[in-house]
Amino acid sequence: MTEPRPQPTGATGSAADPTRPVGASPAPVDPAPRADAGPEDRTRVDQTRVDHTPPRDPVAEQTTAVHPLPERHRDETLPGTTRAAHVPTDPAPERTTWHPDSDVDRTTPAWSTEPVAVRRADSVAAFLLLLAGVAAGISLLLPWTPEGRTGLDLLRDGLDQLATDWTGVFDAGLWQPLAVVFGGGVLFLLGLLLLVPAKSHRFLGVLALLVALAVLAGGLVPLADTGWDLADYDIGFSFALAVAGLGLLGALKAALTGRKHA
Repeated sequence: MTEPRPQPTGATGSAADPTRPVGASPAPVDPAPRADAGPEDRTRVDQTRVDHTPPRDPVAEQTTAVHPLPERHRDETLPGTTRAAHVPTDPAPERTTWHPDSDVDRTTPAWSTEPVAVRRADSVAAFLLLLAGVAAGISLLLPWTPEGRTGLDLLRDGLDQLATDWTGVFDAGLWQPLAVVFGGGVLFLLGLLLLVPAKSHRFLGVLALLVALAVLAGGLVPLADTGWDLADYDIGFSFALAVAGLGLLGALKAALTGRKHA
C-alpha cells in the first residue's frame, strides 16, 4: 500500500479552498465548543465569534408621526400686490321663517295700487250719434208738411225770423226745425269726438244727452199740437224724430259706459 502524500502549501493556492488567494491565511473558523467543555470555555468561545450582521441605523428605526397642516385660503395675486389675509368663514346660519310684525306701520308704495284704466274709443255710441247727424241732413231735403215744405225751407224761415225778431221764432213755431237741424249737427260732431281714445266718454255722453233732449222737444211739441197724428206730417218729419231717437241712444250709451281697466 502507498501512503498518501501531504498537500503542498505552495504559492499556487490551497486545494481545500481554491478561491483563496495565494499567500493569504485562511479565515478564522469559530471553534465549536466541545461536549466536555466547562462554562468558562463556552464563554470564551462565544466571545471569539464575529458578528457579521450590519449595524443598525438609528434614523431608520425612528418613528415619524404625520400631522396635517390646517387648510389655508389661497388667493391669486398679481405682481406688486399683497396677499389678502385669510378670513375664516362662519358656519351657515340656521334657516328661519320671517314673519312681519303686526305692530310696525306699513308704508304705502310710491305707485298706485289701483287698476289702470285703458284708453279706448266708444264706437257704438259714436256710430249712433253719427247716424243722428246724417238723419238731420237727410231731413233738410225731404218735405216735412203735406204742403211740400222741406226742412231746408223751414230752416231759412227760422233764420230770417232770428234776424228780424228772435222772439218771433217761438211764436211762429219755427224753433222746432232749428232745434232738429242744429241739434243733429252737434250730435254728429260729438260722435266724431267719441272715436278719440279716452279713459271715459261720460262727459261727452252728458252733452249729447242734453242736445238729444232739445231735438226730442223740437219733434214732440208740434206733434202734440196736432193731437199726435202723424198724418199731418210728411217723411221729412219722420227723419226729424229719428234724429232725436238715435241721439238719445248714443248719448245714453256714452254716459253710462264707465272705465275699462286692464
